Amino acid sequence: MHDQALEKVQLESNLRQAIDRQEFIVHYQPIVSLSTGEIRGMEALVRWQHPEQGFISPSQFIPAAESSGLIVPLGAIVMRQACEQFRQWQQQHPSLDQLKVSVNLSVRQFAQPDLVERIQQMLADTDLQPENLQLEITESAIMESSESAASILERLRSQNIQLAIDDFGTGYSSLSYLTQFPVDTLKIDRAFVNQLGQDPKHVGIFQAIVTLANTLGMDIVAEGIETDRQLQQLRTFGCQLGQGYLFSKPVDSTTMAKLFTQPVWSHHWLTDNIKNDKGRVATLH
Repeated sequence: MHDQALEKVQLESNLRQAIDRQEFIVHYQPIVSLSTGEIRGMEALVRWQHPEQGFISPSQFIPAAESSGLIVPLGAIVMRQACEQFRQWQQQHPSLDQLKVSVNLSVRQFAQPDLVERIQQMLADTDLQPENLQLEITESAIMESSESAASILERLRSQNIQLAIDDFGTGYSSLSYLTQFPVDTLKIDRAFVNQLGQDPKHVGIFQAIVTLANTLGMDIVAEGIETDRQLQQLRTFGCQLGQGYLFSKPVDSTTMAKLFTQPVWSHHWLTDNIKNDKGRVATLH
């Protein structure tokens, strides 16, 4: 216990120094249309390259950042980097104007009393349109204080900022509360996707979630897609969007820029003539 306490103190100290030294970079994982294979957005994910220890896993430093409160300045760094980078891509590729960059919002960030003002200022500083930013918020962050959460979400949505519930199915999973919040997207946790081919019960639950989301006018993003079989199942269920290693792992900004014109996953659609979201017939080459 003593050793663990020392490790935690040291990690938090290193985190503070890393924030000051700007050692964090943002990687991006594409969010893909499951009907056409086109990129519809990307999720921004923080990475830490320590000058001496090398790569430090997010699973190691994110919990420490959460418990220490350092997730607030760290989250601000990630959001600013993501907004700046996405705006640069838009200037190089005007066709990206309809895409969204998704940024995770932690429980502590969501609890900031001036959260909306901070985000408004960041959008102004980076010259990014609010509809190009999507905030991913976990069920637990919303349900910790549902009344204040509803007010905050309404204010964000009134600014045309897109909202998504992240890791849906791992927290409270109350389908009824979805009608209470102005949510644009549900992100289905990878645990559901992994179980689709193993447990028939998960198939029924997944279909129910997709049906409800479609009824409420929400998009569905399936996380953790790794196999062609999962892709085919999700398309059959009517799931619109997905992300996962079948398409791409999180990559740096240079690699992500190449994927806009050369999606490495296009072979999954080579033999398909599938109607895309606007009703056209699309074939990737």
